[in-house]
Amino acid sequence: MGPLITEFGFVLLLILPWFPSVIAEEPKPASPACDFPAIFNFGDSNSDTGCMSSAFYPAILPYGQTFFHDAAGRASDGRLIIDFIAEKLGFPYLSAYIDSIGTSYRHGANFGAGSSTIRRQNRTYFDGGSPFTLEIQTAQFVQFKARTAKFFNQEKENPYTVNFPRPEEFAKAIYTFDIGQNDIALGMGHQDSQALISDMLENFLKQIKILYEQGARVFWIHNTGPIGCLPLSMPKHNANNNTPVQTFKWSLHFWPRKENTVENQKENDIAVSGSVDENGCVIYANNIAKDFNSKLKDGVLKLRAQYPDASLTYVDMFSAKYELISNSKREGFVDPSEICCGYHEDGYHVNCGNKAMIKGKEIYAGSCKDPSKYISWDGVHYTEAANRWIANRILNGSLSDPPLPITHSCKRTP
Repeated sequence: MGPLITEFGFVLLLILPWFPSVIAEEPKPASPACDFPAIFNFGDSNSDTGCMSSAFYPAILPYGQTFFHDAAGRASDGRLIIDFIAEKLGFPYLSAYIDSIGTSYRHGANFGAGSSTIRRQNRTYFDGGSPFTLEIQTAQFVQFKARTAKFFNQEKENPYTVNFPRPEEFAKAIYTFDIGQNDIALGMGHQDSQALISDMLENFLKQIKILYEQGARVFWIHNTGPIGCLPLSMPKHNANNNTPVQTFKWSLHFWPRKENTVENQKENDIAVSGSVDENGCVIYANNIAKDFNSKLKDGVLKLRAQYPDASLTYVDMFSAKYELISNSKREGFVDPSEICCGYHEDGYHVNCGNKAMIKGKEIYAGSCKDPSKYISWDGVHYTEAANRWIANRILNGSLSDPPLPITHSCKRTP
């Protein structure tokens, strides 16, 4: 059997009431808020706002049904965390860099792409991979910046400039990052975890340095989330798999499950069952994420010392997501293992929005009635309701180092 879960074919990861019990009061810094003119985002399906949907096959409903009322290139029923960041900073939602139809980049661009990794891949799109690794996303930004400058340096006024940031605004913009889960999922069971983490960190910090050399000075860096808590990583949903791999594609990789032979059984037991915590999350997977996060924070602190004229904020996304998962029922959600959209029964899996013949019957994998009650949208990505909850939790700075809200994240700290 091939990989149990590979990349979703087209991409790639509700309005929720205010929850005062979990939203810490936002600090009130004495200094004024940062005047960011633009956002430039780098990431995977957790922040892709249309890259993979524009580059390959378009997203389909019920993706996007809650807020956009149409498939909007996002791996959710509605808005992503990057959308709430844009709202918080007073910007329109970010356009995907590769989206050529009716696009404005006046206030930034989104280079994030579903299925993407920090490291280079050996997979094509049709194998569940993405050509848009962090290295390529950075290269796209460098080209975007250079070509934008040409518009403004021409003797004659160029009508295209209205849709692009001014050259001087690149240095004043905020650069956001949310990437790494796919690397961990792809690497588990294939590579020593310490070697994996070391390679991830080296490649990540290299791209940060390139962006710094390009003039970037404000970095908002999410650590990676609790991959072992994604429902389709839990034994409840993947202990058995009857779905051929070529028809079962997701936008976030997980460890492979090999042919059920005596020789492979031990590895399968570790990869799929493993030890689970009180929330049903796979401890082995989460521990790798925690280890990477710890070393990522150390790396960010070193960069902070190396670049004293830059502001680098490390954001504990893992804690925010795990807090929601641990308190799901108290916060008005169903059990965090439940999946809103898709068909996952008796070892059969049908992607959200798709149809399949199972035991002679056509199954349509539609949405649940009320996505706002679910944390997981499709087993891998979060619902808009969950994304909103998490965004409220992190944007006030209470889970950041330094502890400043995103609106003040341009402030340098020793």
